[in-house]
Amino acid sequence: MDNPFGKITDIKQVMEHFDNGMTIMFGGFGGVGTPPSLIDAMIMKDLRQLTLIGNDAGFPQIGIGKVVSRGMADRLIASHIGSNPIAGKLMTDGKLSVEFSPQGTLAERIRAGGVGIAAILTDIGMDNEMVAGDKQICYIDETPYLVETALTAEVSIVYAKKADPFGNLVYDKSARNTNPLVAMAGDITIAEVEEIVPLGDLQPGEIITPGVFVDYIVPSVGVNWKWAWQ
Repeated sequence: MDNPFGKITDIKQVMEHFDNGMTIMFGGFGGVGTPPSLIDAMIMKDLRQLTLIGNDAGFPQIGIGKVVSRGMADRLIASHIGSNPIAGKLMTDGKLSVEFSPQGTLAERIRAGGVGIAAILTDIGMDNEMVAGDKQICYIDETPYLVETALTAEVSIVYAKKADPFGNLVYDKSARNTNPLVAMAGDITIAEVEEIVPLGDLQPGEIITPGVFVDYIVPSVGVNWKWAWQ
């Protein structure tokens, strides 16, 4: 496969962009659409003190839950953690700080980060202390709204069914979920893909994420990446 844009690479190379203490945004819904090989590589590198941004905490051994359950994150911004009881225990034990954001609000905050908007206004969660907290309130025509700040990350990781060498992405049905938004909001966006096709094979109408948002493409091969640190 030709690599004219220099975006197609491997796990060893992209993991150079991952460090302790960084903010990572991830696509996926309950693990569906979360890049499995990149998650395994993060675990193998034993990253620590991470801030994670995504829809949920996955399951203990599925998706981002594998990272959360190992205590690799200090902070999580998500819509819920109910599918991962280990995340709940870490939170109640004071080992994981969780900022809850309603799912639609979370998606809009990520989208805002991707398009360069500083914040969004919403009345969702006004009467919920877990959501409203000490957030700023803005009045429009005497109606109060929460100011929900935009979300971005140093690295965004997404999972797609197909990519071409420029990084145009096609997702598989419901595995699309938050991936297109997450792909927009990272300083560096890494796409793990099931198939890489020649430039021009993808029809314009089927492309969901334009390659301009994607910095690196990693083939998903489902192997143990331990060799990268040997």
